[in-house]
Amino acid sequence: MEHAGELLLQRQAGITKPLGSARARPEIPPAAAAFLRAQRMLVIGSPDGRGRVWAGTLTGPEGFADPVGERLIEIGALPAGPLAGLFEEDHDIGILGIEPATRRRMRANGRARREGDRLVVRTEQVYSNCPKYLQKREPAPSATLAKGTVTVGDRLTQAQRRWIGTADTFFVATHVDGLGSDVSHRGGNPGFVRVAGDRRLSWPEYPGNLMFMTLGNLRLSAACGLLFLDWESGHGLHLTGRAAIAGDGVAFDVDEVVEVPGEVPLTWRFVEFSPLNPEVSFPAEAGIDQVLGEDRR
Repeated sequence: MEHAGELLLQRQAGITKPLGSARARPEIPPAAAAFLRAQRMLVIGSPDGRGRVWAGTLTGPEGFADPVGERLIEIGALPAGPLAGLFEEDHDIGILGIEPATRRRMRANGRARREGDRLVVRTEQVYSNCPKYLQKREPAPSATLAKGTVTVGDRLTQAQRRWIGTADTFFVATHVDGLGSDVSHRGGNPGFVRVAGDRRLSWPEYPGNLMFMTLGNLRLSAACGLLFLDWESGHGLHLTGRAAIAGDGVAFDVDEVVEVPGEVPLTWRFVEFSPLNPEVSFPAEAGIDQVLGEDRR
């Protein structure tokens, strides 16, 4: 599949060989199938009925994600929170399997539909990713995780701004009509995400694998969803809004915030930062308001 946004960015980077969507295959290789079966959490991304993109999670015991054919994955879980109810009919989905203990990750994008108490995914793109900027964490014994009231707002609270400002990892979901959904991760040393007020974030785009699948989508559509996890408590912070490439980074304007206490029934123990993390610096912000628009209400 050719992706105009990816191809534009690849040409600008001097890349001439097929990468990203042009190279991804729909079949699930045996190694990818084994990796998926070993996971207890998947990160997913998809647009809602209003075109807003969200990132969320699916969790279960090992084997809850089961590739049952060369292009079919049965997942024994249904999304909650802002992604609940989206898959009653075939719907675009991006899936990220990530294993912080080994810094392995893979993506599987396609179409999904609810069948009873599970999600059935037909894959269109399956590919592995490099371990860059992925912090090492090991699974920790899960105590009784604190549940609480889900809160919804149109801007970040002070506590949420502190959460984001000290994060070393988050997940980013994007979508383009006709090209599908994708979800990936961004990582760096704490402070690499800059919080500029209660409705504006930005982060640097560190050198990656030159596929430009996230940025390629953003070149064509500003709709974007972010997920910040508290790895020690299982709390989740979901943001949806608009993002744009700005200088050497990305700027993001918040439209809605959903905080879900105890969203993930898993916890992790921090081991070490990625040795590839650059020193914290902030993306150039010239022209951000012109790209995203002055009215951010």
